[in-house]
Amino acid sequence: MRSSVEIFNIRTRQNRVIWQTSELFEAPNWSPDGSYLLLNSNGLLYRLSLGGEAVLTPVDTGFARECNNDHGISPDGSLYAISDKVEFGKSAIYLVPSQGGTPRLMTHNLPSYWHGWSPDGRNFAYCGIRDQVFDIYSMDVEHGVETRLTHGEGRNDGPDYSADGQWIYFNSSRTGLMQIWRVKVDGSVVERITDSQYGDWFPHPSPSGDKVVFVSYDADVFDHPRDLNVRVRMMDPDGANVETLFELFGGQGTMNSPNWLPDGDEFAYVRYFAV
Repeated sequence: MRSSVEIFNIRTRQNRVIWQTSELFEAPNWSPDGSYLLLNSNGLLYRLSLGGEAVLTPVDTGFARECNNDHGISPDGSLYAISDKVEFGKSAIYLVPSQGGTPRLMTHNLPSYWHGWSPDGRNFAYCGIRDQVFDIYSMDVEHGVETRLTHGEGRNDGPDYSADGQWIYFNSSRTGLMQIWRVKVDGSVVERITDSQYGDWFPHPSPSGDKVVFVSYDADVFDHPRDLNVRVRMMDPDGANVETLFELFGGQGTMNSPNWLPDGDEFAYVRYFAV
């Protein structure tokens, strides 16, 4: 067994196993209607149904067959945002109809790694690497205009929107150790959220607006590798009441992209096992 797709309920503090496989699967997104999870494996996307017996179904992403784990479902469920490198040899962001079809290129500056939809579905946030500088960007879906929100203050990555659409949470190494920060959607205000002994990555605000869940590595771990013992932690939006929910063998792929149930009571993640 390699991958265990699981769900944690923050109200009952219980987790349950949904599906397990000997293959490597990553980064579950929860559909807006709560009926399935979207995951990636070996460059492709798959839907994993949640009603009754879990059924895995491949998604038609056209020529995009080197998708990484930076993907997500639009709030209305009609589009998938994917990050794929087939066309340019570097990660580019595309939008694909959720029923499958031809990818539509959104980012011309590369590489770009998608990370979060705005609650109204009109914008998305992503990490862009420009001249080896990692920064947070947003783009409006209709016009495809790139807006830079951070400006090279350390490495900035993993952006995701708050439930009210006013903030974008992200992780940054601007003070040394990777920590959680947030920036106003217009880039006007930047605030530090965590001040911890760990390397904090991939913050995902709850759709109900009351919590943020994220992954924490040991302080001596660089980047966000897979196959390590990590902590899944949770806090209030302002950084108060930080707690460790559980530890697991994982890291990269555990929850790189938005992973909450729409009602904010549960989130999905992947636990890994050495093979």
